[in-house]
Amino acid sequence: MVTVGTLAGWFEDAYPPRLAESWDKVGLSVGDPDAAVTRVLFAVDVTDATVAEAIETGADLIVSHHPLLLRGLHAVRTDQPKGRVVTALLRAGISVFSAHTNADAAADGVADALAAACGLVDLRPLLPAPDAAPGLGLGRIGHLPQPLTADAFARRVAASVPSTTGGVKLGGAPGRVLATVAVLGGAGDSMLDAARASGVDCYVTGDLRHHPAQDFLAHAGAPVLVDVPHWAAEWLWLPRADAFLQRTASAAGVAIASSVSALVTDPWVARY
Repeated sequence: MVTVGTLAGWFEDAYPPRLAESWDKVGLSVGDPDAAVTRVLFAVDVTDATVAEAIETGADLIVSHHPLLLRGLHAVRTDQPKGRVVTALLRAGISVFSAHTNADAAADGVADALAAACGLVDLRPLLPAPDAAPGLGLGRIGHLPQPLTADAFARRVAASVPSTTGGVKLGGAPGRVLATVAVLGGAGDSMLDAARASGVDCYVTGDLRHHPAQDFLAHAGAPVLVDVPHWAAEWLWLPRADAFLQRTASAAGVAIASSVSALVTDPWVARY
């Protein structure tokens, strides 16, 4: 029998909690560490629909990127969204483990997955993690094997991430030739200054706001911006996490069924 606690340990070895930002809430948030696990569902978000999928597929554990209880919970009420989800999980005997900014910073995590989707090579962190092994940290900087125009590169990115209503957006000159690119999964306008200081030609991230993006692009020689929907960029990590689970389970001589959720939990459902 493989337990929730055993799998949590495997994932914490791959995505060390010490790499998480100080504000983050990673690890096991719902469930019994001693409960048996026979099937795992990987998802970006833990929503009503995700829980329904876990129940339908017989999953005992959801491994999510976004922590379910990141902003805290002061009441567990079924007439409120978080309370409804937690109650459904407990009733179904489903545990939740989350790897968030620690999965962003770790090797073979979110940043590496997004960099691979962008076709980058010779990777290094955009913001190295203090007191960590070389190569670990938030974001990645890499080179394109062959230079591309911003327009061609943005089209490559759009074809490499899951399709969403919002789509991929380009800011800056479409004809600019790109050789070096920085990437950061999720919301990245807090690291605009770091991206500009790094000297890259392009910064790929998500959730860019109007004024910060406008001011950034107004700087002489500023990198172009490629805005990728938050969910789409981070979903790229899920197959890698699934592959890690299967490798680790095989090495331990145990069988665990697993699947990656195809549910689009991006909040936008239509564009007019």
